[in-house]
Amino acid sequence: MTAITRDEVAHLARLSRLALDESELDTLAAQLGDILTAVAKVQEVATGDIPPSSHALPLTNVHRPDEARPGLTPEQALSGAPAVEEQRFRVPRILGEEE
Repeated sequence: MTAITRDEVAHLARLSRLALDESELDTLAAQLGDILTAVAKVQEVATGDIPPSSHALPLTNVHRPDEARPGLTPEQALSGAPAVEEQRFRVPRILGEEE
């Protein structure tokens, strides 16, 4: 795997609209090179005879049935609210809208 160059990092920074100084370009070039090397090692290990999977361990019965359960009454839900108005949580206005 070829190392990533400072010019490539600078190009990526421009595309990402990141302002990087000279030392950051050098540091990121080395770090991105390490990442690419690690990815290349993983690609060497992954062979075609291993089926793709979403989990390391097989999962079964991970879903529960969707059953309706009793919920809180409006009074219970609003009991700890600092302010209530018309059976709703009253919150401070933040957008400056008129009533």
